[in-house]
Amino acid sequence: MTWGGGRPWQLGDGEKPPGAVELSRRSPVASWICAMLYCFGSYILADLLLGEAPIDYFSNNSSVLLASAVWYMIFFCPMNLFYKCVSFLPVKLIFVAMKEVVRVRKIAVGIHHAHHHYHHGWFIMIATGWVKGSGVALMSNFEQLLRGVWKPETNEILHMSFPTKASLYGAILFTLQQTRWLPISKANLIFFCTLFMVSCKVFLTATHSHASPFDTIEGFICPVLFGSAWGGHGDHHHDDHDVHGGPSSLHAPQPPAKSKEELNEGSRKRKAKKAE
Repeated sequence: MTWGGGRPWQLGDGEKPPGAVELSRRSPVASWICAMLYCFGSYILADLLLGEAPIDYFSNNSSVLLASAVWYMIFFCPMNLFYKCVSFLPVKLIFVAMKEVVRVRKIAVGIHHAHHHYHHGWFIMIATGWVKGSGVALMSNFEQLLRGVWKPETNEILHMSFPTKASLYGAILFTLQQTRWLPISKANLIFFCTLFMVSCKVFLTATHSHASPFDTIEGFICPVLFGSAWGGHGDHHHDDHDVHGGPSSLHAPQPPAKSKEELNEGSRKRKAKKAE
């Protein structure tokens, strides 16, 4: 175990980066920082967008101590009792529901905070509400770097999960409500968004599903707005035409013609074989 990094932290040839449990044993400080990023990542990103101090939320001692206590119990509780309790499905569903309630309120607060600074900055309000609701996922690549892992293909913007998409759509709705373009009270909007988020997330967690309720709607809308290549359908379409000799095969590049020297060399080899 090393608190600051040191030689034991360096990876050898072919050695895999440590997982969360191994990281907590190798470098508890790095593990604790990753946990704090997961707890307060949305506040950090929102403060950066609005030009405020990104460490301002760490002045809330009670929240930092509570998060630190949970981190310690998750990784260092004897016999893994704490983790087993919170990962028990009925208990886990309660925490999932509570998290979605907090997520919706954070989006609403983020929109209100951005509107206070930029009354007509729609995109700023949407961006602030979005990172308030899904800042943890958007900071996942940076958190991976702290663990010695670099997986750019796991970028949350490239492959949005359901909470990230829901936070973006929710931020748009709350921005429209804040600017008086959506005729609904904020309390009612919070209620309906919370009901939707809690129902969907609890169902997905209970069924161990990674699908998104938005997939069906996006499957109809996105090909119309962004072309038939949405979801890779366009690439398969062209591949099928090439296989069956369709229009794509007519424009396929022809192999380059052989040079005169290559033709002469081939004729000499044929004559040598006949002579043999």
